[in-house]
Amino acid sequence: MRNTLSLLGLLLSLGAFAQGNNAFPVQTKISNGLIEGNYNTHTGIQTYLGIPFAQPPVGPLRWKAPQPPVNWKGVKETKRFGPRPMQTIVWGDMNSRSNGVSEDCLYLNVWTPAKRNTKDLPVLVYFYGGGNVAGDGSEPRYDGEAMSKQGIVVVTCNYRLNIFGFLAHPELSAEAPYKASGNYGMLDQVAALQWVQKNIASFGGNPAKVTIAGESAGSIGVSYQMASPLAKNLIAGAIGESGAGINPTMGPVPLKEAEQSGADFAKQAGYASIQQLRALPTRDIYELYNESKRFGFPVVIDGYFLTNKLPEIFNAQQQAQVPLLLGWNSAEIPGQAFMQGQPYETAAFIKRVKADYPADFEEVLKLYPHATTKEVELSATALASDRFISYSTWKWFDLHRNNSKQPVYRYLYSKIRPPLVDNSMAAGLAGGTAKADPNAPKAPEPVGAPHACEIEYCMGNLALVKDYAWTADDYLVSETMLQYFANFIKTGNPNGNKLPDWPAAAPKDDMPPVMIIDTQSRAAKAEMDGRYRFLDGKYK
Repeated sequence: MRNTLSLLGLLLSLGAFAQGNNAFPVQTKISNGLIEGNYNTHTGIQTYLGIPFAQPPVGPLRWKAPQPPVNWKGVKETKRFGPRPMQTIVWGDMNSRSNGVSEDCLYLNVWTPAKRNTKDLPVLVYFYGGGNVAGDGSEPRYDGEAMSKQGIVVVTCNYRLNIFGFLAHPELSAEAPYKASGNYGMLDQVAALQWVQKNIASFGGNPAKVTIAGESAGSIGVSYQMASPLAKNLIAGAIGESGAGINPTMGPVPLKEAEQSGADFAKQAGYASIQQLRALPTRDIYELYNESKRFGFPVVIDGYFLTNKLPEIFNAQQQAQVPLLLGWNSAEIPGQAFMQGQPYETAAFIKRVKADYPADFEEVLKLYPHATTKEVELSATALASDRFISYSTWKWFDLHRNNSKQPVYRYLYSKIRPPLVDNSMAAGLAGGTAKADPNAPKAPEPVGAPHACEIEYCMGNLALVKDYAWTADDYLVSETMLQYFANFIKTGNPNGNKLPDWPAAAPKDDMPPVMIIDTQSRAAKAEMDGRYRFLDGKYK
């Protein structure tokens, strides 16, 4: 019996060893102390997960700018993702790998290919999407290993969300040394960039070659960081995927407006002071916010992180003067977001356009073809997408190419995603899946690439996202997009590796080049920019 148990124990230990991936521990010294991560002998990539880049924003530090982390003695193990920021499920299961949900969430993750003598590698810092109300840096689609294999140090970081990250209030402004409030999630991103400047050389990275990137709210964060006096000198390049902080997409509001909104929230919740709110446990804040049915709180023109609206900052050429690569997807949001339940028919489309653009409907109808059912579906999708997020991203593109001597590269991501592996599930708007409603009508066939679907392609992470039945074409597109991004991070230019040539956009060009990323990627003239020029006039 003893021999049997010994054999069982040996087998279990061997199994545990086999399942312990292929790594051995490695240590490195950063500004706050020693950390220990893993060195994967199969991939050559070292990972350090869950590194604190600020003090936990809890207790008296709730609703305050992030504070520098404290030093520690001994060795801090950094082998698993830290907790994700407080949030509820917004878009199905976003497949987080984090260690729970907590206000104590200010952790970042590093993937590096550096050998013992490597230095001056380019760096990518990636901000996740999720509307500033959900998401975290541990999601498989943001995993840094594939990009790191291209010779890049990759960082993902958490930042506070929803009420915990963006509440403004007159009392919070009064107590802050910079006399403003809100924007804590944006300041968390700044703190992560400051940490990178101080520490990335310990991972073989070059602090002078930091590119920031993000998708959706992460892309909006990139646009704000380019404009912020706190961050613009911390970066050497920027990548934006579907989103900029420009009206009508999560544009900023004046401080007084944000303070009034926060004061109204506190009053309606039954709390007369920030002191009372700050004294509440996490659960109470979480439930009060969810009960309010709010979709987050806006970014604030606070005179500290953000001094003005983005168009004013860019037109004054006060933004980071760095290369920019950005774009959006061919079907960001379904056409029914515009049709509002009406069928894809010519008469219905005309009626909807007249309702929304009574003085300009003839111009809109010229810009969005609608002679057939298919044209209506495509144009309704285009108009819904433009108003949702494509126009704001175009405006960012237009502002930077006309107010910078740095190159600007634009893409249109067009690869239609394959079907789900499990047909009882449905894809979420911004990542993950949810159980499909068996009583819902069958979803129409996709007419383009939906919002957020390009993330796992550009980061080389199709194999980590198990929901879709990936094909050889999907892996081809992923390799193309990964190489474009890697080239840009290294040199400020996406071209190279025998990829199709991607021209930069010149100022004042009414038909600037756009790289259409698909199974057969190609550069083309942007023939549809009249749509954005029309919307530009409306949104001014």
